[in-house]
Amino acid sequence: MGSNNVFFLELLEWFDETGKEMVHRLPESGSGEIKWGAQCTVRDSQAAVFYYQGKAADALGPGRHTLKTHNLPVLNKILSIPWGMQSPLRAEVYFVNLKTFTDLRWGTRDPVAFKDQSLGLVRLRAFGMFNVRVVQPVLFVNTLVGTQGVYTATEIEEYLSKVVVSRLNDYLGENLTSILDLPALYTETAAGLKQMLKEDFSHFGLALTHLYINSITPPPEVQQAMDDKSKLALFDDMGKLMAMKAAMALEKAAENQGTAGNGMGLGMGLMMPGLFAQAAPLAAAQARGPATALPAAQACPDCGQPVQADARFCPHCGHQLVVFQKCPDCGKNLPPAARFCSRCGKGLDTPRAARFCPFCGVKNLDGATFCNGCGEKLELKD
Repeated sequence: MGSNNVFFLELLEWFDETGKEMVHRLPESGSGEIKWGAQCTVRDSQAAVFYYQGKAADALGPGRHTLKTHNLPVLNKILSIPWGMQSPLRAEVYFVNLKTFTDLRWGTRDPVAFKDQSLGLVRLRAFGMFNVRVVQPVLFVNTLVGTQGVYTATEIEEYLSKVVVSRLNDYLGENLTSILDLPALYTETAAGLKQMLKEDFSHFGLALTHLYINSITPPPEVQQAMDDKSKLALFDDMGKLMAMKAAMALEKAAENQGTAGNGMGLGMGLMMPGLFAQAAPLAAAQARGPATALPAAQACPDCGQPVQADARFCPHCGHQLVVFQKCPDCGKNLPPAARFCSRCGKGLDTPRAARFCPFCGVKNLDGATFCNGCGEKLELKD
């Protein structure tokens, strides 16, 4: 960009040399006196927000744009004499990077409390990464950037990390019963958490494109308990292992001659009845074949027909069983991108009043499941 000169018009453009800048203002320091006829070139991966007299005057898409102000070359300086040769008609351009910013990190600074159904109250640490991009440039500049000359992804990473951790705590409290089942639910948890964060990010003109969970770890003593439980699966085959070792020892004892071999053979002979007693149930179990554990059935909330517990849709009526969001009026399960309820037709964007806890009177956000003051569960109104 040309400096605040007297004679020449400005040529405004910006290139991100670092790959981390989300917003870059021209001029970079202080406010500007962009003149009538200044040219602004915006790339395909950019958007520009033109501010004139302190307000957002226009959002500029890709292409070359002619900016119109009341600052005229030469004449502008003459008219600005009462203000110390500075025009009161200030104008700036904020270039917004619309690319996807990847590899942003989130994690728990302090462990979060989780009430486990099997282990009781445990504290968890969680870490992961997420990708974001700007979808509403004017809203993003007005809500987060303000008047900063340069705004990078690093500056917003810490705040968004706190938002992700807060929502993760809510999601685990509502959807997880035991952390023993957690390793198999990372993908499902990440998808549900991303949907929960969609509205939080949209308040700042951002879109959460991807979210990944790298690890959710309990304290060391809880990890030891989980390892011990995983080892229990080996105990079912201990009988076979002992029987095999006993048979091998008996074979070796038969080959050996002398007092030692006779003593070992006598000992193995005394163990044989017990080994046969253990082998009989195992043989019967093998004859019956492996047992197949079928998931417990549940009833479809729409048609009442039984469906498998791991089903995502009812095979009889097609009703969605996985809850992404619910209609605030009738409670119908809705897909993530729904704007209206398919049952009652209620608009989902309609604002609703905050909810007050009937136990302690603390004000909670609309849609809250548990009271922030006393922890009691808030009953949904009919």
